[in-house]
Amino acid sequence: MIKYNVLVVDDEKDIPDAIERYLKNEGIRVIKAYNGEEALETIEKEKIHLILMDVMMPKLDGIEATRIIREDKNIPIIMLTAKSGYSDKILGLNIGADDYITKPFYPLELIARVKSQLRRYVDLGNLSKEEKKTIAIGSIELDTETKELVVDGERKKVTPLEYKILEVLMKSPGRVFSAEEIYEKVWKEQCISTDTVMVHIRRIREKIEINPREPRYLKVVWGIGYKFEKNAR
Repeated sequence: MIKYNVLVVDDEKDIPDAIERYLKNEGIRVIKAYNGEEALETIEKEKIHLILMDVMMPKLDGIEATRIIREDKNIPIIMLTAKSGYSDKILGLNIGADDYITKPFYPLELIARVKSQLRRYVDLGNLSKEEKKTIAIGSIELDTETKELVVDGERKKVTPLEYKILEVLMKSPGRVFSAEEIYEKVWKEQCISTDTVMVHIRRIREKIEINPREPRYLKVVWGIGYKFEKNAR
C-alpha cells in the first residue's frame, strides 16, 4: 500500500530509477524530476512528503531549488552530493536541507534516512503543520507553527496556556466546551477548580475582543461552558 510520495530529482536518469526500486517495497511512491525547474513544478502539482535532491543539475541546480522551496514549504529535503562535495553539503544544510547522502550510496542507508525523515515529518506532526499552519476565524488567526496570535493583522502576546485554550476552542468552532473539559485538555490533569479557566478566558477576551464585555468570538453558554463563535459579526 502506497503511503508516501518521494520526489527524486537528479539529471542522471538511472539514479531515480534505482531509488524507485529501493523504495517501492517500503510502500513509497517515487516521482521523478531531472532538474530543479521540474522539481518546483512537481511540488505544486503533487502532494510530496520528502525530496531527494541532487546538487549538480542543468537549468536550476539543487542548492537554488532548495532555497526556493524553503521560502514557503517545510517538506524534508535530503541532498544527494558527490563524495568530494563537502562545501555542497554545508551549503545545502545552511539553506534548509535536512540531511545529505553521499554518492555512491548504499541502498540500506538510503532507505533508513528516507524513513527517518518521513517519520519526523509525518508521524511527529510536521505534515499537519505544512498543510495548515494557521487556524483563522474572522479577524483572529492562530499560527500553529510559531504559536502566535494575530488579531486584525496585529500580533498579540499570549501565554502558553492562553494559546492552548484558544487552540482547543478554535479547532472546533461552534462546539461548546465545559470549563472542566478545557482544563483537562490544557492542563492535562483532572479539574479541581474551574476558576483558573475563567480567569484565562477573561484575559484572552481582553486580547481578541473589541469590547470584552460584549464578545463577538469567545462566548459563554450559560450553565454549560464556552465556545468560539463560527460566524462572528
